[in-house]
Amino acid sequence: MERQGILYVVSAPSGAGKTTLCDAVVDIYPSLGQSVSFTTRQRRGNEVDGVDYHFVSRERFDAMVAGGEFVEWAEVHGNCYGTALATLRQAQQQGRDILLDIDVQGAAQLKRQHLPAVFVFIAPPSLDELRRRLAGRATDSEDVIAARLENARGELEQAHWYDYIIINDQLDAAVASFAAVIAAERCRTRLVYTTLRHRLGLPAAAGIQE
Repeated sequence: MERQGILYVVSAPSGAGKTTLCDAVVDIYPSLGQSVSFTTRQRRGNEVDGVDYHFVSRERFDAMVAGGEFVEWAEVHGNCYGTALATLRQAQQQGRDILLDIDVQGAAQLKRQHLPAVFVFIAPPSLDELRRRLAGRATDSEDVIAARLENARGELEQAHWYDYIIINDQLDAAVASFAAVIAAERCRTRLVYTTLRHRLGLPAAAGIQE
């Protein structure tokens, strides 16, 4: 009997390096998948439909909301993002660990629903550094950068309820911290004991649900 999959919910202000860190830990743990969210925004650069996001029209997105297909969804910077409940359930039942890259609004929705998950917040070392990174992307106007920085302040104020906070100052150190979180969570007694007892014939333990 194998354990259920772990859901890692990862949030960060725009420009904090969340995508880079998630890609790095997937390289370290190849069995770690990434949940693909639905969005109404346009594709950027080399993004691939079905890999980076499921890119859908606003009409289809609204229909999915009405049908109760999302475990969470939010509108951010004028675009909608949502996570399909079926995606999470399937991964958990199959024992697959996955990363879910969502904003603070979406993570808060999952937290309120008491969904079994590990919440990780990626923070920039400072707002000045965040501004530098956003400007360095050369994809946003000054007005957009100012709006993202203002949103970042509000998002950072919510970091206290996450299980882990990783400050992305030096990339290698941040990746190592993120990898350590994943390694530790995979060793949680509540996740491992059931598998161990079935393999070794150990007695059931109070407080550990099978």
